[in-house]
Amino acid sequence: MTLATQAPSNVLSDVPPHRLSIVVPMYNEVDNVEPFVTAVHEALGDYGFEWELLLVNDGSRDGTRQALDEQARLRGPHVRPIHLWRNFRQTAAMQAGIDAARGDVIVTLDGDLQNDPKDIPKLVARLLKEDLDLVAGWRQNRQDGMLLRKVPSRIANRLIRKITQLEFQDLGCSLKAYRASVLKRVSLYGEMHRFIPAWMATVTSPARMAEEPVSHHARTRGESKYGISRTLRVVLDLLAVNFFLRFSGRPGHFFGGVGLAVGMVGGLILAYLGALKLLGEDIGGRPLLWLGFFCVLGGLQFLTTGVLAELLIRIYYDRGEVAPYHTSKAPEMAPTAGWHHRA
Repeated sequence: MTLATQAPSNVLSDVPPHRLSIVVPMYNEVDNVEPFVTAVHEALGDYGFEWELLLVNDGSRDGTRQALDEQARLRGPHVRPIHLWRNFRQTAAMQAGIDAARGDVIVTLDGDLQNDPKDIPKLVARLLKEDLDLVAGWRQNRQDGMLLRKVPSRIANRLIRKITQLEFQDLGCSLKAYRASVLKRVSLYGEMHRFIPAWMATVTSPARMAEEPVSHHARTRGESKYGISRTLRVVLDLLAVNFFLRFSGRPGHFFGGVGLAVGMVGGLILAYLGALKLLGEDIGGRPLLWLGFFCVLGGLQFLTTGVLAELLIRIYYDRGEVAPYHTSKAPEMAPTAGWHHRA
């Protein structure tokens, strides 16, 4: 990492010493590489603390790899390109950068210069001064086209707020500052970079998260990778988020509840047909008979799946690596403090 030689900027006054890692996924952004790296260095010229810039090339095919390597050669070892051998999409690229980050604080942002690197010190300062685990950017004055970006983003944010019960206004903003020790307890996949606050709520309190207004600029180089189709993928991932938030510690309740409901419907159907049979009616050719049979069978399968899921989750927690709960950070105590001593 590079060592800053100037005094910290005003916004970072009274901020505890720390090391900062900036993680930036890039895909086919060859025209933005040099302007972006320059903008980051200008924004952090008087940062005052150690920092590094991790530029994750997500399988680009337009010369982004060569441009990143050239910037690393020109700027120094604190600029660290990471090359993925194919396009794994933004979430996986972000995870690769997070895994490689060495800082106490991690900031993520897009490499298309729509997020402003000048907002990084402000987010970090709030994170550390208020002892938070996450400060998310809020693009109050978005500069995107209405159809391709704003509409899908509004739909996604509304769905996410409804499901997660987290009152973030702009979860789609990639510019976020995290406490590294907390972020690294979360694994990302799919389109989960949108749901990082929801995933972090499984390892820390939502009270330790905040949102901060940030600048937003129109894209001037390259092509946008966002659109309506991404909203559909977000909906699918949102179902997974909802399951893990509500049932990760008790999957048997989810599968068992579904199984009981489906099995009860099947049982009522078969009971009704059984009554008709006793009254002398022919039920052998009725489609309702097949529906009742398969509902009962499906209910049994859901119930057994719930039992298996409970066994797996018990094995997961019994390994001792993860607890089914998380506590707030307690003050440090002397080895003999906190015990009642008999007089």
